[in-house]
Amino acid sequence: MQILRTPAERFAGIPDYPFAENWIEIDLGNGMSARQHYLDEGPKDAPPVLLFHGEPSWSYLYRKMIPLLVYAGFRVLAPDLIGFGKSDKPEDPAFYTYARHTAWLKQWRDAVVPQPAGLFCQDWGSLLGLRIVGQEPERFTFVVASNATLPTGGKVSDGFLAWRAFAKSSPDFVIGDILQRATQTELSDAEVAAYNAPFPDEPSKAGARAFPQLVPVEDGMDGIDDNLAAWKGLEAFDRPFLTLFGEDDPVLGMAAPLLSERIAGAKGQPHAMLSKCGHFSQEDRPHELADGIIAMARKAGVLD
Repeated sequence: MQILRTPAERFAGIPDYPFAENWIEIDLGNGMSARQHYLDEGPKDAPPVLLFHGEPSWSYLYRKMIPLLVYAGFRVLAPDLIGFGKSDKPEDPAFYTYARHTAWLKQWRDAVVPQPAGLFCQDWGSLLGLRIVGQEPERFTFVVASNATLPTGGKVSDGFLAWRAFAKSSPDFVIGDILQRATQTELSDAEVAAYNAPFPDEPSKAGARAFPQLVPVEDGMDGIDDNLAAWKGLEAFDRPFLTLFGEDDPVLGMAAPLLSERIAGAKGQPHAMLSKCGHFSQEDRPHELADGIIAMARKAGVLD
């Protein structure tokens, strides 16, 4: 199996993404390693907040939120998951597993920001982030979740089955078009191209095609036992926990109560359903999401 590296020139001229590159070597297992890219903006001694992206996006998704959070006084860290963005990409879809993605993200977190941090997570960023919160709640000062879930099997919707099949085998798997279809805001041609940039060919899309297959939405799937165990810690998480979901997200828009009604720290928080907001809420409502992060950080006492 090859570990692919997207040519740097693919990212030349990307709009509204002036952030410095940062890199770390990740042990993938099986004697292999990969270079992971991440953003690290703001003073190094400021309160850290982690921004975890999902499927099939990358840290470009946070370009509108990062300046707002840095201005508010945060150190903002946004990794590109292995297989996405500027990070290296194993070419075999079967190599990607839920457990491996979790381990790789923990490896990044332990090396880059070992102290407790706030978390914003969306889509697969929540499947990874919320699992880690449940496993290691002492490492997080607050959480804001948007269009997020931590599934443990059950009955899968027809819509998700269609998306899973499309991601697995459709020859028309154009990443930028997928982002546009799941966003209420009209993206410019340059923005659509920025979402396509990490994926110059079919082998580079292995991680993006794999993610929907890994969501443990059906009984007996890998990941259910780990998520059930994580839920015990997540339910007891008593630091500020806020949900800000999109009214126009057909996949997870109605899932907010599954978090807000179960997690201790979510009690009494100003949870909201955001209007004119699709699945990729970071594109549609960045100011409201940033405001939510700032509010939870102040409640947690980590930001003045």
